[in-house]
Amino acid sequence: HVQVVESGGGLVQAGGSLRLSCTVSDLTFANYVMGWFRQAPGKEREGVSCISRSGGTTSYADSVKGRFTVTRDNAKNTLYLQMNVLKPEDTAVYYCATRPFASCTLSRLGYNYWGQGTQVTVSS
Repeated sequence: HVQVVESGGGLVQAGGSLRLSCTVSDLTFANYVMGWFRQAPGKEREGVSCISRSGGTTSYADSVKGRFTVTRDNAKNTLYLQMNVLKPEDTAVYYCATRPFASCTLSRLGYNYWGQGTQVTVSS
């Protein structure tokens, strides 16, 4: 069955960096748009970034533009999120998800397989 596994979270000071990874198994990774989402305590899950199947198109939430970079390696079935200049408000559980449609969107609609998440905590 399909497995989506995030890794790379942790505790970092404000201004620091982290790189998240998401590995997907048992599906044709290159056929899926991929998205990163996050959920802070007491808040709705929100879209952070998405990337097209080829990796040629990306989209970011305004709150992370210029600081986060999403990439993918289709040969390794792996999605990445490089997070720089982290802020305390970036603290959340980060999830990746697959979307079996052509369009990249930060809406949760259409994302079908989700990982369990990885915790990112940014201290001030």
